Amino acid sequence: MEEIKTNFIHEIIDRDLEANPELKIHTRFPPEPNGYLHIGSAKAIWINCQTAKKYGGLFNLRYDDTNPSKEDTEYVDSIYEDLRWLGAEPTGGIFYGSDYFDRCYEFALKLIRQGDAYVCDLSADEMREYRGTLTEPGKDSPYRNRTVEENLELFERMKNGEFPDGAKTLRAKIDMSSPNMNMRDPAIYRIVHTDHHRQGNKYCIYPLYDYAHPIQDALEGITHSLCSIEFENHRPLYDWVVEHVGFERAPHQYEFARLNVTHTVMSKRYLRYLVENGLVDGWDDPRMPTLCGLRRRGYTPSAIFDFVARAGVAKAYSVVDYELLEHCIREELNDSAARRIAVLRPLKLVITNYPEGKTEYFSVADYPQKEDTTYRQIPFTREVYIDADDFSENPPPKFFRLKPGGEVRLMGAYIVKCEEVVHDDEGNVVEIRCTCDLETGNGMPTDGRKVKGTIHWLSADYAVDADVRLFDHLFTIENVADIPEGKGYGDYLNTDSVVALKGCKLEPTLADVKDGERFQFVRTGYFVKDSKYENTFNRIVGLKDSYPKKA
Repeated sequence: MEEIKTNFIHEIIDRDLEANPELKIHTRFPPEPNGYLHIGSAKAIWINCQTAKKYGGLFNLRYDDTNPSKEDTEYVDSIYEDLRWLGAEPTGGIFYGSDYFDRCYEFALKLIRQGDAYVCDLSADEMREYRGTLTEPGKDSPYRNRTVEENLELFERMKNGEFPDGAKTLRAKIDMSSPNMNMRDPAIYRIVHTDHHRQGNKYCIYPLYDYAHPIQDALEGITHSLCSIEFENHRPLYDWVVEHVGFERAPHQYEFARLNVTHTVMSKRYLRYLVENGLVDGWDDPRMPTLCGLRRRGYTPSAIFDFVARAGVAKAYSVVDYELLEHCIREELNDSAARRIAVLRPLKLVITNYPEGKTEYFSVADYPQKEDTTYRQIPFTREVYIDADDFSENPPPKFFRLKPGGEVRLMGAYIVKCEEVVHDDEGNVVEIRCTCDLETGNGMPTDGRKVKGTIHWLSADYAVDADVRLFDHLFTIENVADIPEGKGYGDYLNTDSVVALKGCKLEPTLADVKDGERFQFVRTGYFVKDSKYENTFNRIVGLKDSYPKKA
């Protein structure tokens, strides 16, 4: 990973280091294991990991597993796999929020003894009613002035499982008239009688994120708690917890804008809905914005981080064009992906004046853009496949591919002329009969005529069968935040987001490639061997790049 450019976060750190040169920078990435990471997560990973790297500090992975009802070890494993794939190894260690449950409980007792927390019997609906509005202050809970002794007794009974879910909460005693709604006596513990993925049934009360997170940061020695902008209004509560618990080395929270991308959604809840309702092929569906989906699609860690870097680090809300992500992977693969031939919509072409049973080989460059390219040998026979799109019986103006009576160059081989078109009973073109200029295998016609069109081809005797999938945007609407009232994500799902092509023809070198190997199929796009289905290739991105180039 390349070092990121200076941004407002680094300017803050530079000032902190100027004031305290001995400060050891320590960051963390705290995902909740309730789903798979997506490309928005990659931004948080990149910022935290690269910031620690730039300043010679440490970077922690800490699972925010404080909500047992939605968490699973499947997600725990997938998160670490994604970090390793990205190259963002946690240099400071791997931790779990549940590791700190005992400490959080001890600090809750401290807050109660200090008069800074109380047990409340209001239901969730009643708490919302008492909370007030943005323009009206809240009102005190009738349980706000319980004695320290009563609160300690009730909290102990909560811990011992004597009350049902939702019967009581532990709330911070702050200010019900605060203009910041998060400071109006927020709940910091709730009752949940559900087994935890790591702790089993040891606990039936769980700390809420806004309470547990600053404690975890402080205990791990995090210096700069970097998170997305929706937590900006939670920062006063973060600071309140740190102050009232009494940490000497206080971490500080700083916020950056989330990564929003056109034609997709970053809501893990809705992504889970797509998976659970069979609308996509699992969390790793190549159309999904999940990191495992992008990996299966053929995107690389370097392209994803390049995309995040170009999108920038700021506080202002913005939506980044998906075409920038495509530009990043296309730019990388143009240099690194070997060229291969694939005929996605095969149409048989018979060369009537070429000897039956003969096979010859033509040398084709693996990396034609490089001077030191290697070469491979492609077999040529009497019958070949061309792409059906490269032939037209009724061609439009300036159609330089094959047409009745017309000539084209078979890429790297002979010039052929269409002499006859064969149809089936329904009038569909099923075969083209041509003659070839046998003098043009390695050069131009001797009579000086010019042939403008060149098309790709494969020998019918040697081609390998495979399935190919072409992907488009998952959503038809560009900015999912602009969905009109009364509509939902489902109204804008792109029903044509995947096209599955059966019976495609590939050159023989593609018969035995590894999952994840990437190639440029000439004139078609960049493709990768699928990791889930045998004999299947996924298109990563097409060849056409409409994203604005640098000046």
